[in-house]
Amino acid sequence: MHILQPKHSKLKPEEAERLLSQLNISKAQLPKISLEDYGIANLDCQLGDIIKIIRKQEDNEIIYYRVVV
Repeated sequence: MHILQPKHSKLKPEEAERLLSQLNISKAQLPKISLEDYGIANLDCQLGDIIKIIRKQEDNEIIYYRVVV
């Protein structure tokens, strides 16, 4: 992982369900990320997993979620 690359982590199934119910959306409504993406290469992801991406910007963190396709 490169120093400038944001931190990627795979959500546990219970965390993923909690996120989807909190946002009141389905997995299909989340933005997509490719299974071949370099950021998730070492996370042992499967299709349909939800990835949390933490991007540091100045003094705060911005969190993105993506579903693996």
